Amino acid sequence: MPSFSDVGKEKPRRSALNQLTRTLLRNYSSGVRPVSNWTTPTIVYIDFILQAVLDVDGQNQKVTTSIWYRQIWNDEFLVWDPEAFDGINEISLSSDAIWVPDIIISEFVDVGRSPELPYIYVNASGTIKNYKPIQVVSACHLEMYAFPFDKQNCTLTFRSWLHTVNEVDLVLWRSSEEIATDKRTFMNDGEWELISIPSRYEQLYMENKEYAQIQFNVVIRRRPLLYVVSLLIPSIFLMVVDVISFYLPPNSGMRITFKSSILLGYTVFRVNMSDELPATATKTPLISIFFAVCMVLLVLSLAKSILVVKLLHHNDETMKEMSVSACLLDKFGSSSQSVLESSFTSVKTLDDVDQCGGYDFDFSPEEEEEISFHRARDSCPMLEKVLQEIISLKYYLYQEDEAGNMKSEWLGLCYKVDKILFRLYLFILGIYTSTLVFLWIAWSSP
Repeated sequence: MPSFSDVGKEKPRRSALNQLTRTLLRNYSSGVRPVSNWTTPTIVYIDFILQAVLDVDGQNQKVTTSIWYRQIWNDEFLVWDPEAFDGINEISLSSDAIWVPDIIISEFVDVGRSPELPYIYVNASGTIKNYKPIQVVSACHLEMYAFPFDKQNCTLTFRSWLHTVNEVDLVLWRSSEEIATDKRTFMNDGEWELISIPSRYEQLYMENKEYAQIQFNVVIRRRPLLYVVSLLIPSIFLMVVDVISFYLPPNSGMRITFKSSILLGYTVFRVNMSDELPATATKTPLISIFFAVCMVLLVLSLAKSILVVKLLHHNDETMKEMSVSACLLDKFGSSSQSVLESSFTSVKTLDDVDQCGGYDFDFSPEEEEEISFHRARDSCPMLEKVLQEIISLKYYLYQEDEAGNMKSEWLGLCYKVDKILFRLYLFILGIYTSTLVFLWIAWSSP
């Protein structure tokens, strides 16, 4: 029986897991494709699960996604008998210690914040499972024209960078129908809604060689509610208020002030919301065209109101000139006979007057209703002066009545012009709105 000191000097027995690892990697070369017959291709099974859409950059044409990626292949040099190693059927090995296929994503453009997982699983039959989450920043042709009712189709193509199809071939681990409809792990509460992930196997012919590749199309659709509430509805409200402002009387002086305030408020709204709009270098989004046309319509609306007010102001100037003529007539109407003759050129008709003062008035219509006075033989200076004042007053009242009628007719004409321009504005606005809605529906339809 060995003593206690002899037991302490014995080397500790290695564990079965340690022995298995040392046995498998003793003569293993990680740089050699693990097949006994070099003409036999290594079949790599690929599985793809989309977890989230993290960012869509329309200006730089790239998309950031989080995926769960699985690679499964068979290594003919990593096979053992579980009974010889205490029933161990599966172990984890460092990915740097064994051969790993050089599968890349062709659209890969940037290094994401993917967690580093240095280990992979190997079972006793030589099947290797490489499961890892990946944050992929990939190039994608983003069509932002229909924003915020847009739908994107981004491609993720997995293929071997160096090995041809005769060396490394790719196969889907699950059926394409199951992958296309798998939404169990997708974070469906964000801005983007996952529609489907169709996939297909292809062989790429390049430089007289064929390369196997599997293409996954990530079809996503934006949820527009946030942008409709924050962008479209305020803009539509401002346009509706602008239309309602046409019911303000054009001669009140408040319409132009009100429309100027709307235009100013819309400009401030556009500046504040500029960061919410996507920026593209090739094509202007439809919503940017919508905002630009809305601003143009507001400017046209303001210009129309300015035109109507200008017409009304022109009528006021005419009335002021007529008022000055009437005042001059009232001031100098009783001065002399020559002033009366020059001032009464615009009177249409006056009844002949034959009063006791002996004045006989003969209004001849030959030279534009010129008034002629014929002095009677017996003159009466007082009655003459009174009669001249009455005639001046009658002429003044007649001018005022004519000015009032002309002003009413001019105001009615301005109202008709305003109504015609308003209907034309509504017609243009209706055509523009219908076209915009049709385009949005056409682009957002599946």
